Amino acid sequence: MNQILTRDHATALDAADPLRELRDEFLFPQHQGADQAYFVGNSLGLQPRGTRAAVQEVLDKWSTLAVEGHFSGDTQWMTYHELLAAPLAQLVGALPHEVVAMNTLTVNLHLLMVSFYRPTRERPAILIEAGAFPSDQHALASQIRFHGFDPATELIEVQPDGANGIVSLAAIERAIGEHGPRLALVLWPGVQYRTGQAFDLDAVARLARAAGAAVGFDLAHAVGNIPLTLHDAAPDFAVWCHYKYLNAGPGAVAGAFVHERHGHGDTPRFAGWWGHDKRTRFQMGPEFVAAPGADGWQLGNPPILSMAPLRASLELFERAGLPALRRKSLQLTGYLETLIHARLAETLQILTPADPAQRGCQLSLRVIGGRERGRALFEYLQSVGVLGDWREPDVIRISPVPLYTRYRDIYRFVEEVETWAGV
Repeated sequence: MNQILTRDHATALDAADPLRELRDEFLFPQHQGADQAYFVGNSLGLQPRGTRAAVQEVLDKWSTLAVEGHFSGDTQWMTYHELLAAPLAQLVGALPHEVVAMNTLTVNLHLLMVSFYRPTRERPAILIEAGAFPSDQHALASQIRFHGFDPATELIEVQPDGANGIVSLAAIERAIGEHGPRLALVLWPGVQYRTGQAFDLDAVARLARAAGAAVGFDLAHAVGNIPLTLHDAAPDFAVWCHYKYLNAGPGAVAGAFVHERHGHGDTPRFAGWWGHDKRTRFQMGPEFVAAPGADGWQLGNPPILSMAPLRASLELFERAGLPALRRKSLQLTGYLETLIHARLAETLQILTPADPAQRGCQLSLRVIGGRERGRALFEYLQSVGVLGDWREPDVIRISPVPLYTRYRDIYRFVEEVETWAGV
């Protein structure tokens, strides 16, 4: 057997991994007394060991200081969300005042569409990818109806033009060219949730702006996964969650980006008191004065207990550095791809693009032979402590997250698929 395809090679790769010690910073679900092979960080990231201490700090301050915790120490609650701005900005390629942690993803999408989906009779339409995540579809359709238009005609979906549901940049360009005069907004994902395809967001933003449309990005599967350059790409806004690759826990506080060209008070928005300029917030005046930057889109008090786990995780990203994590991610996913082609070509089909620039951690897989075989494999893997996730109708998503995935975990996945398939 080719040495690359052996267990010894996987062990050697782990030994040479400069990020290997980061794995010890996470807690793993157990299977028969050993760590589960966990490939579901694209759905819910593992808990960092530092999370408990970060949350306990907030609980301790609450128990000993009560309301005075808002004003005490470097982690005072009044400015707690500001502790997250610089590390989040680094992850998404933005300026610190362009990002804020608040709400949840779909709430933020609605809030920012108040500002940036401003339809007219001439420009009522929104462009998205076909098969977008359902929450995005629901939010966009409801916004279109709210403004008195019909999603049947004004929610335009770009159909895949490549194999396995892949959408080329040329297809996006054609759709924007065809519908440009009617487009009020282009909303595009950083990474498509089902196929794992990553997009050239700089190009999408340029095409949308050239057509006179606003542009927003859903980065749920991109943040903490692929390099992002939001300030330079210059979309109007972006939204994302933190419970996937950012390991902030189930239902964690989400994130939002508003480009600095909109970070002044006259941009239309729904207002709330935490979005008021903090210099005069507690003067309790009736007039809303927006805080500069993305902070001006906040509504209520930040959820400190939800922000504490995010803060713990961001410390690990700062320690590792996103460039190093991206290098390891490319190596992990490339290794998985190599093993599938060499040992599982009769069992699995890879749907995600082969070009590393067009994917992040995730490889979307289809079992040859149909949905029932795919579901059977998925359930078998669960039974032996190898966890991916299932997306209808027939996709198994395997995401080797570089913060905590070993090459041996990938090798174990391949061996277990072979066992199931009788190879």
